[in-house]
Amino acid sequence: MNSEEWVKYLAEAADDKKAQDLVILKMEGISVIADYFIICHGDSEKQVQAISTALRKAADEKGVTVHRMEGYDQARWVLIDLGDVVAHIFHREERDYYQLEKLWGDAPSYTLEKKLS
Repeated sequence: MNSEEWVKYLAEAADDKKAQDLVILKMEGISVIADYFIICHGDSEKQVQAISTALRKAADEKGVTVHRMEGYDQARWVLIDLGDVVAHIFHREERDYYQLEKLWGDAPSYTLEKKLS
């Protein structure tokens, strides 16, 4: 599975848990951290944890190592390093505050509905 297929698979797993305002940032050539970022939010701590758990399970299903997962217990901003993809799952309030998409404003952005290219 290439990184584009991987990010789509993960985005669909997050969407299945009703992730809100899911955005995919293509970071190739912009950041050495990952090829893609997934940014989304949940409306409650439980939903943030459910989205995070879904991504961890998706990695397990595909035999992909979760290199690091931080913030799960507090469920305000969960960061998951999934190799070529880094996922940022926010609680709504934290997402509004940090506005991570603006930090990486030069990165091409996509939604599940808008095809990656």
